[in-house]
Amino acid sequence: MMAAVRLKDASEEALYGGKCVSLGSALRAGLPTPDGYALEVDFVAAISRGDEPAIAAVRPLFAELAPAMAVRSSAVGEDSEDASFAGQHVSILNVMNADAMVLAIEQVHDSASTPEALAYRGKMGVRDKPAIAVVLQQQIQSEVSGVMFTRHPLSAKVERYVEASWGLGEAIVAGLVVPDGFRIGNDGAIIARIAGEKDIKLVSTSSGEVEEVEVEADKVEALCLDDRQLLQLHQLASDCEAVYGQHIDIEWAFHAGNLYLLQCRAITI
Repeated sequence: MMAAVRLKDASEEALYGGKCVSLGSALRAGLPTPDGYALEVDFVAAISRGDEPAIAAVRPLFAELAPAMAVRSSAVGEDSEDASFAGQHVSILNVMNADAMVLAIEQVHDSASTPEALAYRGKMGVRDKPAIAVVLQQQIQSEVSGVMFTRHPLSAKVERYVEASWGLGEAIVAGLVVPDGFRIGNDGAIIARIAGEKDIKLVSTSSGEVEEVEVEADKVEALCLDDRQLLQLHQLASDCEAVYGQHIDIEWAFHAGNLYLLQCRAITI
């Protein structure tokens, strides 16, 4: 039966895809992941083709995650050590009503069948037809966000490597800024701090849009993380390693003084 389940209950990758299962593991382990729902593959497909009972079933979920949610892809077979689908399927941020949520689910579903996504599947030897589940998650309106690797992605040194910027983390993913870079030893010692050039940031607006805004001049080359926050990230990395194993890629965000885990996946070889 087609279904939406609480994100913490998503445990079958064949139904809910890699991202839902990964976030479900995080919630069950008590990691600081925003709560939400997992929509299984067949449910998402039904919504995408306009099935009225499916649409009626999903609409009430918006009220539980209001005032804003993120609608994110969770493909079956994504994010292994050999292939990461990061960036291949869309995520829709700052969704602020039920109609926009249904449209976002359709957009996420359809993004798996673009020529670029299909070409990537072929390149990585993934021959199965795309099967897309969806994460509905509370939107974190981050002041600072970024990515963290528990092994340096270039040198392969076993240390934490962090990239950070102001606002929503998609600014880094999209290459809109040169992020700050930090290296943290496995003992928590801060090895290096390198300021980037963060002249814009992505922010959510009250109208449901995500906009580029200019960063204040004194913040463009100022480090966006202090030592206390770096130690929090180091601890998050350790906690994630206890759940997922070593050599992982973490998406994170700070909002109102709290650190959130947005995603955790194997570092692609």
